[in-house]
Formats: sequence, structure tokens, C-alpha cells
Amino acid sequence: MANVGLYRSNRSNMIAGVMGGIAERFGWNVTLLRIIFVIISCMSAAFPGILVYLVLWLVMPKQSVAYKNMQGYKNPVRTVNDDPLS
Repeated sequence: MANVGLYRSNRSNMIAGVMGGIAERFGWNVTLLRIIFVIISCMSAAFPGILVYLVLWLVMPKQSVAYKNMQGYKNPVRTVNDDPLS
């Protein structure tokens, strides 16, 4: 239920939470998404990525309190230390 709609993230925000919200919505790595966004913005003429970011900042709603209190994923990835036999 955490992936309902598109919102600005409270948890993984650097400036306004736009990239964090997009990454949380689609299950992507937020750092990789930010790097790709900066590279594409710098390679484009006249930096239209900045304008896109500002528009998304104004259009996307802030993450609500119900989603803010959620911790992690419903089915987290198991690690070596989560061995069921031990």
C-alpha cells in the first residue's frame, strides 16, 4: 500500500524529496536516479532538468503521515544472518 500515487518523500529527500518519492514509488535506487538525472540535465541544452524538477516540486504532494510512519518494505531482502536453521 506504500506505492499508492506519486508523492515527495520525507524519508529520502535532499532538496524537496522529488527524486526520493519517484524512487520509492517505482522501487528504484534513489542515489542512482539522482546521478542519472544530474547527468541528463547537464547534457541537455539550457538545463531543462532544473525546470522539470521545480515543476514536479510544485505539482507533487508531500508524503502523508500515514506513509511517513511506515518502516521499510513489506517483504525485506533476507541476509546471511537471517538463516532460519540457526
